[in-house]
Amino acid sequence: MDVGPERNSLLAYARNWLVGLRSGELGVLPIIGGLLLTAVVFQSLNDNYLTPGNLVNLVSQGAAISTIAMGLVLVLLIGEIDLSVGYVSGVAAVILAQMLLPDGSDLPTGFALLAAVAAGMSIGALHGLLITKLKMPSFVVTLAGLLAWNGVVLMIIGSQGSIIIQDRAVVSLSGSYLTPDVAWAFFGILMVAYSISLVLARRNRMSRNLAVEPAALLLLRIVGLALVAGTVVSVANLSRGIPFVVVLITVLYVVLNYVLTNTRFGVWVYSIGGSIEAARRAGINTDRVRIYVFMIASSMAAIGGIILASRLRSVDSNVGGGSLLLYSIAAAVIGGTSLFGGRGSARSAILGALVIASIDNGLGLLGLGSGQKFTITGLVLLAAVAVDSLSRYGRIQAGRS
Repeated sequence: MDVGPERNSLLAYARNWLVGLRSGELGVLPIIGGLLLTAVVFQSLNDNYLTPGNLVNLVSQGAAISTIAMGLVLVLLIGEIDLSVGYVSGVAAVILAQMLLPDGSDLPTGFALLAAVAAGMSIGALHGLLITKLKMPSFVVTLAGLLAWNGVVLMIIGSQGSIIIQDRAVVSLSGSYLTPDVAWAFFGILMVAYSISLVLARRNRMSRNLAVEPAALLLLRIVGLALVAGTVVSVANLSRGIPFVVVLITVLYVVLNYVLTNTRFGVWVYSIGGSIEAARRAGINTDRVRIYVFMIASSMAAIGGIILASRLRSVDSNVGGGSLLLYSIAAAVIGGTSLFGGRGSARSAILGALVIASIDNGLGLLGLGSGQKFTITGLVLLAAVAVDSLSRYGRIQAGRS
């Protein structure tokens, strides 16, 4: 394959990108445009929207949703759905809160956290087995799970009504902030790791005689991320600082993104989403991969439930309910994950959660109620699905699907 200078020039890459854009390869452009439009609209309506303090609040508000949505991305990639993740997160949260009650049991915090995540993973394994071995539709299995795990939450809470979380370590997940020096150190580590990953990936493709992106584009990516991340750190430091939960989400994103882009499991996930029958004929154990996907999704839901419980410092009978499931699914789809399977990334969840949190936060500043929030979020979700459908049609017409 030709990997010469012309193919790797920035101008040639730009031409190919424009051709792909006209064919429906929109990438993150719609979501970036949506974020910018949201910022402009809400800042024009309320001067407090783009203040450092509100932006830090916005990031904290979207933490649980982005975590759950990252797990949902994998489910959507294989062409399935999981309607149970809201109450799975609730089960994990109430298990954690119950185990940390000051009743003399004196269980280690780490053990309680692991038990909560393990509960989520076990639920995912159960769902995956029912879907793959009994050939039950994921919609039905997880809808039943939504009802059943809601019942489990109510049974665990019982007559307590609510449980206050007093454990300092758990509360600090969402309630602590990085000092300016630590925040800049984290920024530096992130940039170095990102730069090394791009260089290594490029060298790996070159060693296989595959086409690579121009070196100038890699530099632009690094500079672009540095500008965005550096701005976020600077603005956050004007208020309370970067929330510690951002570090946790970054680690989860890096691990999940690596799994999807650099492992056989990731290739299998995308293959199943493209065509499960073709994947099966290629020798992929599709049942095992699908079970693992539901286990990962439920584990991420459990972590999201822990983050939300940490932020609220309590759990009650409604934990995992309300808009959590709807917002998490919407975040994955709005961020660019296709409902048709096979297209999406962990980045989709982060970007989509930012949009959801931005809308929710902005409407809250304007004093609007849940009715207006749900209506506008629903319209944004509908627009995202419309863009996905139109871009998919464009790719089919251009022979790129």
